[in-house]
Amino acid sequence: MRRAMIIWGGWGGHDPEECAALYRRWLHEDGFSVRMETDLAAFEDSELGSLDLIVPIYTMASISEAQVNGLSEAIKGGTGLAGHHGGMTDAFRESPLYNFITGGQYVAHPGNSISYTVDIVKSDDSIVAGLKSFNYVSEQYYMHVDPAIEVLATTTFSGEHAPWVEGVVMPVAWKKAYGTGRVFHSTLGHSISEFDVPEMATLLRRGVNWAARPEAS
Repeated sequence: MRRAMIIWGGWGGHDPEECAALYRRWLHEDGFSVRMETDLAAFEDSELGSLDLIVPIYTMASISEAQVNGLSEAIKGGTGLAGHHGGMTDAFRESPLYNFITGGQYVAHPGNSISYTVDIVKSDDSIVAGLKSFNYVSEQYYMHVDPAIEVLATTTFSGEHAPWVEGVVMPVAWKKAYGTGRVFHSTLGHSISEFDVPEMATLLRRGVNWAARPEAS
């Protein structure tokens, strides 16, 4: 049985405890044993690299050098990393290494919660196969992103709330490598209620499973 760790905490506005419980249910259903943590000291665990998947839900907060180094070594060694919204990419803002691992960093959401379109751009990928572009109501994340990411879905900024970014096409979901580890991220999911959107939930659940260390054949 593959093993996952969900680590949650930080700012409470993204419903971290509720999201952690939902991820835990998904992962149990998908055949994982799940370890739940709320203390970032878990990233210093010498056994971290034996996990198959780590799911961070930890908006803002601070991470120590030892903690981010522990996470980095685990992912480079093959442990997967996957998560959503600010719980993964508005975390540990002061850590360039953490941003290097995740492939992106939140910088703004002009207009706050608005209606926008999520466009599927790599329909031949198993994570988004069969999904169509869909309307979404939430924060439209403006990101600084790693050019090495493989983009799966995007959104286009209208310029209504920030005219200088009109027409900018921004990644919404991506995957990437970090060492031998797989990393997946979706910027969707400001609140737990958004997991009721079928396209959002399908995209995220598939991405989480993809990121986990592949099962031995």
